[in-house]
Amino acid sequence: MAKSRPTSHWTLFVSLVVLIACIVVPGATVKHENFKTCQQSGFCKRNRALADNAAAQGASWNSPYELDPATIQFKDGQLTGVIIKTTSTNEKHRLPVTVSFLESGVARVIVDEEKRLKGDIEVRHGSKANKKRYDETEKWVLVDGLKVSKSATLNSQTNSGFTNVLYGPEDKYQAVIRHSPFGVEFQRDGETHVQLNHQGLFNLEHWRPKVEREGESEEDESTWWEESFGGNTDTKPRGPESVGLDITFPGYGHVFGIPEHADSLSLRETRGGPGNHEQPYRMYNSDVFEYELDSPMTLYGAIPFMQAHRKNSTVGVFWLNAAETWVDITKEAANSNPLAMSSHAKTNTKTHWFSEAGRIDLFVFLGPSPQEILKTYGQLTGYSQLPQHFAIAYHQCRWNYVTDEDVKEVDAKFDKYQIPYDVIWLDLEYTDDRKYFTWDSLTFPNPKGMLEKLDESDRKLVALIDPHIKNVDNYFVSQELKSKGLAVLNKDGEIYDGWCWPGSSNWVDCFNPAALPWWISLHKFDRFKGSLSNLFVWNDMSEPSVFNGPETTMPKDNLHFGDWEHRDIHNINGLTLLGYSYDALLERKKGEVRRPFILTRSYYAGAQRTSATWTGDNQATWEHLAISLPMVLTNGIAGFPFIGADVGGFFHNPDKDLLTRWYQAGIWYPFFRAHAHIDTRRREPYLISEPHRTIISQAIRLRYQLLPAWYTAFHEASINGAPIVRPQYYVFPDDEAGFAIGDQLYLGATGLLAKPVLTPDTFTTDIYIADDEKYYDYFDFTVYQGAGKRHTVPAPEDKIPLLIQGGHIVPRRDRPRRSSNLMKWDPYTLILTLNKNGQSEGSLYFDDGETFDYEKGAYIHRHFQFRDSVLSSDDLATKGAKTAEYLKAMAGVTVERVVIIDPPQEWKAKNTVTIIEDGAKAGSTASLQFYEQQGGKASYAVVKSPNVGIGKSWRIEF
Repeated sequence: MAKSRPTSHWTLFVSLVVLIACIVVPGATVKHENFKTCQQSGFCKRNRALADNAAAQGASWNSPYELDPATIQFKDGQLTGVIIKTTSTNEKHRLPVTVSFLESGVARVIVDEEKRLKGDIEVRHGSKANKKRYDETEKWVLVDGLKVSKSATLNSQTNSGFTNVLYGPEDKYQAVIRHSPFGVEFQRDGETHVQLNHQGLFNLEHWRPKVEREGESEEDESTWWEESFGGNTDTKPRGPESVGLDITFPGYGHVFGIPEHADSLSLRETRGGPGNHEQPYRMYNSDVFEYELDSPMTLYGAIPFMQAHRKNSTVGVFWLNAAETWVDITKEAANSNPLAMSSHAKTNTKTHWFSEAGRIDLFVFLGPSPQEILKTYGQLTGYSQLPQHFAIAYHQCRWNYVTDEDVKEVDAKFDKYQIPYDVIWLDLEYTDDRKYFTWDSLTFPNPKGMLEKLDESDRKLVALIDPHIKNVDNYFVSQELKSKGLAVLNKDGEIYDGWCWPGSSNWVDCFNPAALPWWISLHKFDRFKGSLSNLFVWNDMSEPSVFNGPETTMPKDNLHFGDWEHRDIHNINGLTLLGYSYDALLERKKGEVRRPFILTRSYYAGAQRTSATWTGDNQATWEHLAISLPMVLTNGIAGFPFIGADVGGFFHNPDKDLLTRWYQAGIWYPFFRAHAHIDTRRREPYLISEPHRTIISQAIRLRYQLLPAWYTAFHEASINGAPIVRPQYYVFPDDEAGFAIGDQLYLGATGLLAKPVLTPDTFTTDIYIADDEKYYDYFDFTVYQGAGKRHTVPAPEDKIPLLIQGGHIVPRRDRPRRSSNLMKWDPYTLILTLNKNGQSEGSLYFDDGETFDYEKGAYIHRHFQFRDSVLSSDDLATKGAKTAEYLKAMAGVTVERVVIIDPPQEWKAKNTVTIIEDGAKAGSTASLQFYEQQGGKASYAVVKSPNVGIGKSWRIEF
């Protein structure tokens, strides 16, 4: 690896020590000593101790928070009041509370602290830290859906100690607000689904001055005023300020979400016991090498959004807090009957959330379906971007392609072996001495020539650009960062200096609005010299990763724009960079606006609007392959579905069997990229010996064949938040046997059900089918049927276990091309499977795959339906200023083939079909061929060359 060029021998020594410690491939697993446990995190330990104390006291425990009835006001769908916290010494602290009832049916609860709101506190150590609790997370995360419902009504307010508000569609929702102790029950149709402070664990650590005491305090103050870990000391100028709240889901046995963790789809309990975790789930974006599996340990991203699910009902909560957050989960029988934990008993899931700083800002979703939850959540935080078409194809990456000639050679080899790919990536080493927005003149002397060569096949390049800026005098980016005052500061108000890949580094403070025009300017062609329009961006290490920082990140008492401490904003740090990079890529050349593509490792709720992500530094093991599916599925149901895992594993060298199975699984990741560490052997698909090379190539080609279905699923995600790949419970929310299944998935609404092989020496797999429809093997049409059971499906090494549910129409393109954009003018094939009523339906969405012209009507969106022996195509599009122009451009794109699986037997006697296009009175004909199969395989029929326009309305009559 290239080394930095420091200015002194001492700096060189420190640089080498730090870099060797951080760069050398670690051992078998994560270094736990680098990351806190709950016992080592002061506020986590305190909040857990509160829960233990409450549990020990049982019914005698009383939460010291009371809503003062005299302060309650209700107007225009919003209830306000003041919660009084009474301490053990009878001190009273005022906590303003607002409960907003939104038009979407979501309720929002905000609790703050009056003294801090007014700035009526003192900060220690002469710190410049903002005195308020951080209240700007919504500025970065929320985009819409905050309109308050004027129809919400105060149902009753009596001396009974409760205030009730009716809200939501047809007033089906009710918030029952208990005054003493303060708590809220959210009801739907008269039944309670979410309870706040039901266990009495509500906690807001009020401000207090530091008092020098003689002897020991009644409370353990050891982590109130400062806290040390790993040789770093956090000065805590505002003292203890954590917030916590218990959230109970009565009658719900499964909870999902709160990524990112390498864990099961259905989240586990965290208070010990067989199969459970000992630690809470932690959300504190961190650079974790070779993370461990089946763990609640923090990883690179944080989305504090959780769904609770039971048969035919889903509810959810979103904890809008950017500080370090932990979540405990426990479950209990819904009644005291010791036999109630039987398979038919209801379960209460109790969760306990606590964050180090900020205010309580909670959204409650009452569903009742998973899709309704995601739609309303997406209204708040934004739906997933509709990316450029190339972004959903295959990406080839490693750390590192070492020269521009190396890039061109890899590109040529893919063509030689007829393996499609769309994007090649450059990691750190393309830069001049790890200075971003530069090229190494020795290894990349002609970046424009390299990019132009890629463009000949409509391929793209993605280059790494991280937020740490090399701290040297002769680097224009570093000079401007300092002179413009755009860097993150340390606790003393000076530019913070830490260590990352370049050695001594400073960090861009994207909370500063002045950083936006500057960051945009750096991406322009005249500043990022050698870049062209087919270059896109990878924002890595933006947790932020700091090699010599506490827990490999930035000190919490660092200062950002607005004098906010880093502890206030840590989990949205990467999100702010994403927003700026997105704007920077929109219009790099005047007049040419294109959809950006950005990959991020660090993320928070809202990142789905601007980027893709991946599961980080995984290992080349079967276990890491297996955990990738629940991780990808979890992100999808948490509103950020554009995710994948490093195919083949980032660390170490997979054998050919593992690599082959990983490609067969990787084609089902929404973000499909192979990636590898700099110390691994080259493993581009064309380098793999036969038969594995052909098997891998076939898997990649299957991804390309199904790109029309993938792009349609991406479009659906962009308009209603639906996951791109869907877990079993999402598709069948009433089938309890499938709720915890996390190793098979459905592609969008296509009915395609994939179950990748995730274990070695495995040549069959069991696919769970929930309903009594027929399912057909995608490749040979073998029939599987039987509800609520697992079906054994052959899975030899050259086959991907893939079924199609009856009742669907799947669009695909069958002509292999070198890259996805070269398929733009190719015809379509439609695959039909009939349901038990002899019907099927599906859809197709596409546009130019590059610009925002679809917002002006330049797209095609068709609904296909087969009913009463007629296949029809109907328009779902809304016309706009560019509709006619686009339809004219696509007029030559047709349907070249229709395949009907398991057609009626009477079709054997038919040999033609009638085609009527665009309402014509007279039709034409096309040939129909019937292929009969035996041995459990369905027969099929093929309509050859119907040649109907893909953008037109038509009917094919059988």
